[in-house]
Amino acid sequence: MSYLTADRLVSGQEGRAYLKTDGQNRELLYLKSVTASVVKRKTAVRTLGRRGDQFKSAGFSGSGKMVVYYVTSLFREKMLEYMKTGVDTSFDIVIINEDPQSGCGVQSMVLKNCNLDKVVLAKLDVSEDFLDEELSFTFEDAEMLSQFDEGE
Repeated sequence: MSYLTADRLVSGQEGRAYLKTDGQNRELLYLKSVTASVVKRKTAVRTLGRRGDQFKSAGFSGSGKMVVYYVTSLFREKMLEYMKTGVDTSFDIVIINEDPQSGCGVQSMVLKNCNLDKVVLAKLDVSEDFLDEELSFTFEDAEMLSQFDEGE
């Protein structure tokens, strides 16, 4: 009988992320966490001879959130540019999971045409040792550049 062994688990600290914007690749050294999800949109279909609904996939919606240490003004600059000029900026995020101890190899994912939803413009908090901020975003497409080796 086969089973997953603990040494194949991927550490959440082992990896990196890059933000591609304005023709530059910026490593997100200040990233604490990032999660991106896709929700499939389904349409209910009713047909003769069946009492229950059937479902047909009819698109998707991609969204995510990042938590970053409060040490960069990049996201505030992008939001202020939109607020003042109406010029909105999209960017790509490359997320790489690579834990050399796991033996799973590397998974790389690109989130394309990310667009900010919510940005913290200013923050003070005496209850926190280190300030961070949560940024929400949407994305329009994704591509898997490399995938984990699921061999045993």
